[in-house]
Amino acid sequence: MGTKTHKPTTPTMRYQITSDFAELTKRQPEKSLVSPMPKTGGRNAHGHITSRFMGGGHKQMYRRVDFYRRDKIGMPAKVLAVEYDPNRSSRISLVQYEDGERRYILWPDGLAVGEMVVAGDGVEVKVGNAMPLRQVPPGQMIHNIELRRNSGGQIVRSAGSSAVIQAKEGDYAHVKLPSGEVRLVHLDCWATIGQLGHAERKTYVIGKAGRSRWLGRKPHVRGIAMNPVDHPHGGGEGKSGQGNPHPVSPWGWHTKGRKTRNRNKGSSRFIVKRRK
Repeated sequence: MGTKTHKPTTPTMRYQITSDFAELTKRQPEKSLVSPMPKTGGRNAHGHITSRFMGGGHKQMYRRVDFYRRDKIGMPAKVLAVEYDPNRSSRISLVQYEDGERRYILWPDGLAVGEMVVAGDGVEVKVGNAMPLRQVPPGQMIHNIELRRNSGGQIVRSAGSSAVIQAKEGDYAHVKLPSGEVRLVHLDCWATIGQLGHAERKTYVIGKAGRSRWLGRKPHVRGIAMNPVDHPHGGGEGKSGQGNPHPVSPWGWHTKGRKTRNRNKGSSRFIVKRRK
């Protein structure tokens, strides 16, 4: 488990840093747990581009990961393999329950093949086990945290990430997220013990534009390089970098500094400390 550098046989390989995939124990996915994932090209159901600079990329199959883990309470599962998932930065584990059913879960650092994991109220505080926050001691690293009861894990799911319970007060826990934000989460919400593996992903270097295209990322064109008809930043004689004091989108929306949180949804009241 680590990174790999390459011989500079081409200019793009000189600085490229990739994974050595040493932690993987199985190359092909479980056929019963994958489904086709068609490309959208950033387009919605009407064919309009709603997310720009998406398109192309390698074909992928979607791995159905179990973020819920509540419907197998008290049933141990054996870790069969650690696999690659092209749809997320973290690795996934293939587990098999006592009733024979196989599922994917997120792979935390330190969870080895052959170990047993279990989800439930009152289970051992051990890497890979899932339980309500009221059972997790303060200071313990957790991931795959529910924001609302019975909603399934929604936050802290990327590679190398973890959150920490700072305190418990009433019916809520003060959870410090990877961004530095401290948020109130109900003690009946579930989380999984441990820090997610593949933490070295942040050190990777793409190396060349072609690798971005393999990932489905098209070139992101600067507004200042466009014509006035295409973008508010476009036009000017030569490079006119200081002509637009307020950065905006092609449709004139402010893109830096403007608050976008919906105050009517009421989620702000659960934030104890902002990440900024």
